Amino acid sequence: MSTRQAEHPRPSHFLLHVSDTHLLAGGGRLYDRVAADRHLRELFEQFEASGGRPDAIVFTGDLADRGEPEAYELIRRIVDPVAARLGTRVIWVMGNHDERDAFRRGLLGDGIGGQRPVDRVDDVNGLRVITLDSTVPGRHHGELSGEQLDWLAEELAIPAPHGTILALHHPPVPSVLDLAVSVELRDQSALAEVVAGSDIRSIIAGHLHYSSTATFAGIPVSVASASCYTQDLTVPTGGTRGWDGARAFNLVHVYPTTVLHSVVPLGDHAALDVIDAEESARRLAADGIVIRDAVAAPAPAAASGTAPTDAERVHVVVPPSTLALRPSRLRP
Repeated sequence: MSTRQAEHPRPSHFLLHVSDTHLLAGGGRLYDRVAADRHLRELFEQFEASGGRPDAIVFTGDLADRGEPEAYELIRRIVDPVAARLGTRVIWVMGNHDERDAFRRGLLGDGIGGQRPVDRVDDVNGLRVITLDSTVPGRHHGELSGEQLDWLAEELAIPAPHGTILALHHPPVPSVLDLAVSVELRDQSALAEVVAGSDIRSIIAGHLHYSSTATFAGIPVSVASASCYTQDLTVPTGGTRGWDGARAFNLVHVYPTTVLHSVVPLGDHAALDVIDAEESARRLAADGIVIRDAVAAPAPAAASGTAPTDAERVHVVVPPSTLALRPSRLRP
């Protein structure tokens, strides 16, 4: 029997992308209705049932609704045991509802820096994840300072082995809800000048409370929905309406030639057909189809100012048996 290789190998990296948990101290309810902590627990219950093992869990901001220290303690109590069971790390990103000092102390174990932006670099098995703090204390719109952009440019000057994922709260994309313009990321062109032509393969964000995709400076952008409550995009044109439903999280699979973002709705939905892993493997074998393991690929040239193709952003794939968690690094 002849065999056929699948068009793509196994992914080299897998991230779980969660956003906008909006936890309250003491497990209080948002709008006296939304049990944000319960919804986050349900998210992890649903994900863990899949057997997935992400290389990192990335939270793109608004972790605490009011920036309360107790809310950060609560999210740690929920997330830490999950991360331990999955054998993975957690990458935290600041959102406009978060408070920098409490965020640093509660999530990073670092009170140093106080109100300085929480920017950092994480090396996830050769995939660089850069997190930018786009928040403005006391306000809800987003901004990135010249100092932050200079730091970002310095980090991007040397390509990472597998390229870079840029994570921030405020997405550099339009919003279909008019009122959201008041809380958008401002001066987006300045960020575009820095990231264009770099090894950034994807930008991930939150803030909007609905799933969305776009491109920015030639780079794909994926916005994760919220785990607490979401925005109803069927609201009459020009208005906004939040609702206690349509929650979701994203799966990010990094391949040699592309980055795939998949939206996973939350909820207990009736199963129509179930095929387990053993049966899937049997059917593929019967059809002579082989899915290759992640394979090595040549490293791209250094950034030249011309936006590379996604294939040119690819870097060396590390066999799963050699993967090791490496420390993160905060911007000074």
